[in-house]
Amino acid sequence: MNSIERRALGGLASLYVFRMLGLFMVLPVLMVYGEGYRDSTPMLLGLAMGAYGLSQALLQIPLGLLSDRWGRKPIIYAGLALFALGSVIAALTDSVYGLIVGRVLQGCGAIAAAVMALVADLTRDEKRGIAMAIIGASIGVAFMLAVILGPALAGAGGLPAIFWVTAVLALLGGLLVWRVVPTPQVPRRSAVYSSGFQTVLRSRFVWRLVSGAFFSHLLLTALFVALPLVLVDRLGWPAGEHWRLYGPLMLGTFVLMLPLMRAAEKSARVPLALNLACLALAGGSAALLPVSGGILVVLLAAFFTGFNLLEALLPAQLTRKAPADARGAATGLYATLQFFGTFVGGTLGGFLFGLGGASAVAALGFTVLLAWILLWWLLRE
Repeated sequence: MNSIERRALGGLASLYVFRMLGLFMVLPVLMVYGEGYRDSTPMLLGLAMGAYGLSQALLQIPLGLLSDRWGRKPIIYAGLALFALGSVIAALTDSVYGLIVGRVLQGCGAIAAAVMALVADLTRDEKRGIAMAIIGASIGVAFMLAVILGPALAGAGGLPAIFWVTAVLALLGGLLVWRVVPTPQVPRRSAVYSSGFQTVLRSRFVWRLVSGAFFSHLLLTALFVALPLVLVDRLGWPAGEHWRLYGPLMLGTFVLMLPLMRAAEKSARVPLALNLACLALAGGSAALLPVSGGILVVLLAAFFTGFNLLEALLPAQLTRKAPADARGAATGLYATLQFFGTFVGGTLGGFLFGLGGASAVAALGFTVLLAWILLWWLLRE
């Protein structure tokens, strides 16, 4: 890679780590610590967990299209400011409804499409695969750090501590984009609003990839609706100590994912790798069933290996296929489905957890996985 590509990747991968760290840190603790908020119920806490996904889903495509026309950086700055504001509101509230409002406002900083498109703008086509793999890996790093730091921060200062740290990270991310990331020289096209998006919507291959983003994030969020309480109630592991499980687990699965990703890319077996990663996510639902601690760890390892692999491969494949002047639209659709999956997983998972506990959430996971497999078969090329 040349110097511009290295600067761009270093800055944007760090931005992804900062931003996703703030979003992911609440996943392993919100259902436990959220019980102390006024008016909290399992369903409302599940809604709070997934609420940012709804506003993200609604705004990713419009902001992705605007980034094609107005430039990537202005959209990124505005999104990070909204994200920081929502974090402050969530940090100051003592009501579950205030928590939901803060999470919705966090989601209004819907910059994932603009960031992925900026990566594509600043890298050559032959380097784009590894660039997207690095961005995907940065999300995996953020997730790994978040599930370790989230329980530790919540144990020290509750959920407000997490949201204050999140606000600071958003501001640091804006400074990073300003000072480190180059500004691309990309011609602005008004036609991208219609033709580019229509091209994206007609592609079966694109829909196969973005549906993977939807289902994987639905399963992830639903898992974390039930998993922290399973660890506390069924296995007797205090919430503040969950990082001792998540830390080695995430590090091990991340290290395992990297050679799998490289092997798939080099041997042109990415479709097979995607299918196997999809099946591995069944481990998350199975972990919610009454199993021993050792089996639970193995099942979670399968889930997180598959999830991290999907996070690296799906966006890399998407940006290779999308037209150059419609990458913002394509990544916008990807991010929309990704975050809508988060919203559905949190809301539906919380509702079912309130009705039938962890087993009901596990049943949801298995049902979703079957629907995913059927859809991928229908969208095969």
